[in-house]
Amino acid sequence: MESLNSQPAAVAAFTILAEDAGDIVARENLLDRAMGPNRRKKSSEKLRRGRRPSEGLAFSARNAEGRLVGTVRLWDVTAGAADRRALLLGPLAVDPSLKSAGIGSALMRHAIAEATRLGHGAILLVGDAPYYARFGFSADKTARLSMPGPYERHRFVALELTDGALDGASGVLQPAGRKLGQLEILRAAA
Repeated sequence: MESLNSQPAAVAAFTILAEDAGDIVARENLLDRAMGPNRRKKSSEKLRRGRRPSEGLAFSARNAEGRLVGTVRLWDVTAGAADRRALLLGPLAVDPSLKSAGIGSALMRHAIAEATRLGHGAILLVGDAPYYARFGFSADKTARLSMPGPYERHRFVALELTDGALDGASGVLQPAGRKLGQLEILRAAA
């Protein structure tokens, strides 16, 4: 659990916690508000569909009243033909009314720190490259990798948590995480 008290005085405090089953509906509503109705058509979604987030790497940001104001998840993938294990980050979303409040940055720092602590070697994502560059992400290690479906190459970036974790990795990312059970699939489709 990470409590953040360094926000400007006008911004309500928030806490980052491990996501729990009670967050599902609020998270889906937040993602719809923040990312729009086409969010489920993205290439990254193909790697998440029918899977659970990586063990211990799904986080919720809650305001002082306990309302969900941000979310981030990381997913197990293999990075191309070399069968390199990596994580795919996303979606990262913040309540639109709280943009620029530092919640997204705090979720990113927390997710990277936890992935490092758990021994993961690399994180990949498709997103706003200038935004993610502040956390050390770049396209330097993704030139020989690709996503399963349409995506904008300049938005495909990586962060090595361990030097050389993506050396020699090439090919299309594939899902590698734990599969959802039948009941979880039905809930996710609702």
